[in-house]
Amino acid sequence: MDIIDISIIGIYIVLTLGVGIWISKRASKGLDSYFLGGNSIKWYYLGLSNGSGMFDISGTALMVGWLFLYGAKSFMLMWLWPIWNQIFIMMFLAVWIRRSNIMTGSEWILTRFGDDKAGRASHKIVALFAVVAAIGFIAYFFEGVGKFLTVILPWDLALTIGTSELFTSEQSYALIIIFLTTVYTIKGGMFSVVATEVLQYVIMILAGVLVAAYSFFAFTDIEITSVISSEWKNVFFDWELDTHWDAQYQAFNDLVDSEGYKMFGALIGMSLFKGFFASIAGPTPSFDMQRILSTKTVKEAAYMAGFTNLILFIPRYLLIGGIVVIALVVLAPSMANDPSLTGADLEILLPQVINFHVPVGVKGLLLAGLLAAFMSTFSAFVNAGPAYIVNDIYKKYFKPEASDKHYIKASHLASFAVVTLGVFMGFFADSINSLTLWITSSLFGGYVAANFLKWIWWRFNGWGYFWGMLSGLIIASLQFLLDQNKGNFTEGTLLYDLSHVSAIYLFPLIFGVSLLGSFLGTYLSQPTDMKVLKSFYSNVHPWGFWKPVLNELKKENPTMTKNSDFWYDMMNCMIGIVWQSSMIVVPIYFVIRDYPKAYISLAVFLLTSIILKFTWLDKVKKIPN
Repeated sequence: MDIIDISIIGIYIVLTLGVGIWISKRASKGLDSYFLGGNSIKWYYLGLSNGSGMFDISGTALMVGWLFLYGAKSFMLMWLWPIWNQIFIMMFLAVWIRRSNIMTGSEWILTRFGDDKAGRASHKIVALFAVVAAIGFIAYFFEGVGKFLTVILPWDLALTIGTSELFTSEQSYALIIIFLTTVYTIKGGMFSVVATEVLQYVIMILAGVLVAAYSFFAFTDIEITSVISSEWKNVFFDWELDTHWDAQYQAFNDLVDSEGYKMFGALIGMSLFKGFFASIAGPTPSFDMQRILSTKTVKEAAYMAGFTNLILFIPRYLLIGGIVVIALVVLAPSMANDPSLTGADLEILLPQVINFHVPVGVKGLLLAGLLAAFMSTFSAFVNAGPAYIVNDIYKKYFKPEASDKHYIKASHLASFAVVTLGVFMGFFADSINSLTLWITSSLFGGYVAANFLKWIWWRFNGWGYFWGMLSGLIIASLQFLLDQNKGNFTEGTLLYDLSHVSAIYLFPLIFGVSLLGSFLGTYLSQPTDMKVLKSFYSNVHPWGFWKPVLNELKKENPTMTKNSDFWYDMMNCMIGIVWQSSMIVVPIYFVIRDYPKAYISLAVFLLTSIILKFTWLDKVKKIPN
């Protein structure tokens, strides 16, 4: 690695640590300052921070592999998350969540179910979920950053004692970066996280623009079009994927057949089914919910959510598209002749391109940008997870009366514990892809049913929520254990068959069990206190099945009206999904020089932006401060 590249990375790390520690003094005023920035941070900084937190290195490596193999339609694979849950947050959920004026997602649960035994049971299960999810994501990042840095950096950091290897080089690199990020995150809380993430976002934009520009000037149109087919450029699809690659690249067609996404129509159908319920369920109790709760007002929460969508996708896909163009021209011919080609080879495309095929200076900035992507996402989870341990468990149930200084120290210890557990779990994860599927389809599958019902059904109570979440978490964990041990089962047995089913196709089973737990818990216990329901409905005012509560409220306030915006909000969400998708495909088509499709996509983006100005933005402006 050239001294210029090393210097750029070194300057970035020093600058990030300096900014994070310098601003950390503002976090010492109390838990509100530490976890929410005292609700004093401007919405556009929170939006930049939120977008930066979603720009993770492991996800970027995965998306590079997906775009390389599946072409333009690969963005729909991100509906596995689904990425358009951010559109639902933008259209109505940010407003509903921010109206609560609380610190965490599990504290918010008490405003819905009350502070009795049932309410506290639901409160505890959300706090548990938040901590488990944070640990799972930290493991996911540990796995991704280690693989990435080992290929990129020239030093072998494997640690051995005698003949035993204590840490591989991958694990050593991951531990160093995680340690540096944890230092400023624990020290400065939300203020340090937002300040460093804004800085990191600027670096990521520079990296994306430079890589896209380099791919544009280094390779000709003919070099690119000689590798990719018309089907590769096509965003439309049939039930089964058509042949994506020409005959000389048959190895890639074989890889498409073996990856589990060949039945693309079924995959997208399942993603839409899951995505609808998961998106209405709302954000998981994690860093994006913390950003919503950190805004100054309800109106600013909506602005922040919209801004996050606007700034995230174009720079990210300039970077991904530029990397893929280089990989297509330089690496695809040799990869196609490799008889041992597997999906794992796609995960290291990103570091391979950076290591060998970008010029000095650009390489350093790109590495700094990708480190920024990792550090911003990691710090967001390290800030969010401990909020639930300290505020929702320790403060509420063990030490309700203590000084702010005491709670800040407890937050430092909780952050350290969450990171340690996440790293420990990362040692046992065999692939980024397996962790992604566990988090998206299984762990979140257990979350969806109860959190969908909490918004739309007045009769749903704290015990229904508790048992719905618990049953979902248990079956999700069983699925994870099956997946991790699938090599140990005998072919032809039920356990073997279940362990070899892709996690996305198990979502209906997990969702159904969680739904059953929700209904049994609800109907075998008393309804939530009407006073709590009236307070929640009059404050949040969601749509759904709230007629008995609305009738009670009308006795006190005859002007109270039903929220009839369901179909209006769903229309906005559909437009928003098209708007979001256009921001992904515009940079893809520009970097592969398919200008007709690029201009069509740009026109779609501009048209949907104009529509949303009238259907969403004008409506948000009318929300009182």
